[in-house]
Order: sequence, then structure tokens, then C-alpha cells
Amino acid sequence: MVPEIRQAFNEQFTDVAYKNVLDSIDAQYPGDLVFKVAETPVFISEKLVAQLEEAASEIAEQLENTALLDKMNAAIPKEYFVPGDEGKCEMFSLDFGVCKGENGEIIPKLIELQGFPTMFYFQEVEVAAYRKTYSIDDSWTNFFNGYNSSKYEELLAKLILNGHQPEEVILMELQPAQQKTRIDFAATQQKLGIPIVCISDVFEENGNVYYEKDGKKMPVKRIYNRMIFDDFETHKSELKRFLDITKPLNVEWCPHPNWFYKISKYTLPFLKSKYVPETRFLNEIKTLPNDLENYVLKPLFSFAGQGVIIDVTRDAISNIKDPENWILQRKVQYEPIVKTLDVNAVVEIRLMFFLDPETRKPILVNNLARLSKGKMVGVRYNADKSWVGSSIALFQQRK
Repeated sequence: MVPEIRQAFNEQFTDVAYKNVLDSIDAQYPGDLVFKVAETPVFISEKLVAQLEEAASEIAEQLENTALLDKMNAAIPKEYFVPGDEGKCEMFSLDFGVCKGENGEIIPKLIELQGFPTMFYFQEVEVAAYRKTYSIDDSWTNFFNGYNSSKYEELLAKLILNGHQPEEVILMELQPAQQKTRIDFAATQQKLGIPIVCISDVFEENGNVYYEKDGKKMPVKRIYNRMIFDDFETHKSELKRFLDITKPLNVEWCPHPNWFYKISKYTLPFLKSKYVPETRFLNEIKTLPNDLENYVLKPLFSFAGQGVIIDVTRDAISNIKDPENWILQRKVQYEPIVKTLDVNAVVEIRLMFFLDPETRKPILVNNLARLSKGKMVGVRYNADKSWVGSSIALFQQRK
């Protein structure tokens, strides 16, 4: 990290200032912030930025490889396959833990990846609240590759709308008002003017897709998909009706739902890089390692850390009924590198990629960060602690 910046921030920090951060966010989206926002942004060094960029470049290039793309198709469960042109994945993310390497050096390690949207617009709200409250100098940025707030929002709007009118594009989720990420939905709607629609309020007629607005049937040309099948399966019995997205539909997707499976933990065993920890499909392991305490078990298609087994034992493995849907990954040693007012915090940095419309290649544009003081990293964990939760990584702009 950047010790002198961290020290200066900590010395000037007050609970009143932090409350101002939260009040600033709540004033814009009353009642929608339902997860912990960290007291501080993360200030990262030029060296760590260079490592993240190198790792991102290596992994993004592999994700473009035709042979790997063919293997990734096997990730899609038959019952969840969504027909239609997948095109290219308009947006995906790579999650890196900031870790201690074998020689004691700081190194980012890929923990997960997802071909699915994340908190794209909320990050703009959060960083603005930090900047306003803490008077952060403009030389510190959260953007990569020359992007700034206006260029970022311009590209994001282009990807989501794809030339359609806002009323023809919907943000589709399952029971969106109940989701922890609903503040990002609200920010998306405010920026783009697109409606937020539950899958139970979307319907199909002769292959065409519609939603109802003020008693009027509105055609849907494009779906900005925020719904995850796992969540849908858990709650679909609560719905009187819902759109069957596994049928052929005359609609565009952003991103296509199949990418949720294709760019996911399923991809980890195929990636080769010093920034990717050893990962294997559980059902392909002939002999289990003797040092299982140095591994973590992850279900392939869960989200937000659900189902992860941190303390792996042979009994835990033998109890798994579907080993083909699990990976065994070598643990990485998160380094508690963020100095706080009590114990230090560990950090994960999520790198956000968008599809460049001109080159048709993924480009690294933005990030979010998550601070933790527990075994699990994520906004749903250790929320009773201070200096943890949702954050953003800032670094000095290159001249």
C-alpha cells in the first residue's frame, strides 16, 4: 500500500466524517444502502497496480482463446442453457486477493471471476462520497487505461442500451427490491432511465418479450441481466408466473446468461499464471493432497461466497454428492495490509472489464474493493466490525 497516505488518512479520520459518507449516499438513495460501506478507500501502490494490470492482461488474453472458450461451454448446465446469440461477454470481473507470496512479497492472486455485472454505478456513488468527505486529491483515480467518470459512464451506457431507447431495455432481477445490491439498480435506473423489472413481471407472446407499465404492454428489445439462476431456483416457488428464459426469445442480452457459467470458477483450473493459485476439479482428483488444511473447497456456481468450505477435511469431501460441481483450490495467504485503527484488514480488489466496441476486446476500466477482518471476504461477512466492507482502490494517475 502507500504507508504515508494511509497514516495521514488514519490520523485525520473521525466517526463524524464517516457518517457524512453514509449520509451522502443515503441522501441520494434513501433506504437502499443495506450493506456495510468501509470507512476508508484503499490506497494502492504503483507496484501493486502494475501487478494487477499484468495479471489482468494475462488472464483476459486467455479468456479470448478459442480452445478455452470451447471448454467453457461445458460449464453450462443443460437445464439452464439459454438459447440465442451469446456474442462476446460485454462485462466481466476478476477478483484478486492481496496476498503474501512464497518469498514474503506482496502479490495479487486470482480468487474468482464472473461473466456477470457487478456494482458498476454504485462505485461512482461511493467514490464520490469518499472524495467529497475526505477531500481526496484528483491525482488519485480508480480508473485504468485512461478512463475517467464520463468516459466510463459513456461506455457502460453504450453496452447496456446498445442503441435502443431506455424504455425498451430492462434491468431484470428476481425480486429486485429485496436484493442487497438494489442501490446499484437504483443508480442504474437514475443514470439510464431503464426500468427495474422482476422476472415475474416479464412475459412472452409469440417469442417476443414484454413488461407492463401503467397498464400498457411495453416491448423489450434488450435485457440487462442481473438475475442468478441459483437465487431464482431458491425463490421461484414464491412467484405466480415468470419468464422462461430457456425458451427461444426475440430479445438481446447484456450479458448473455450463459456467460455466468462460462466465465466463472469453472474457468480457474484452465488458467495458467503466477497470479492464479493451483485449482482442480474435485471429481478429477485421483489422490487427495495430504495437506488439505492448505486448500479451500468451492462450489462452482454459488455467489457471494456461499457454500465455500474453508476448513477442508476428508470427511467434508466425502460428503459432497456432486464433486463435478466443486473445485479444490490451494489457499492463498491474505496479507492484512490495510492499517486501521485497531487490527489490520485484508483486501480483495475486483477488476472490471468492459468490451471495447471498436476493438471487440475486453478492456480493464474500473475496480471495487472489499475489506475484511474475518475468514470470508465480502460485504455480507463480519459487518459487525469496523473498517470492513465495500470500498474502492485508488492509485496515482500516471503522468
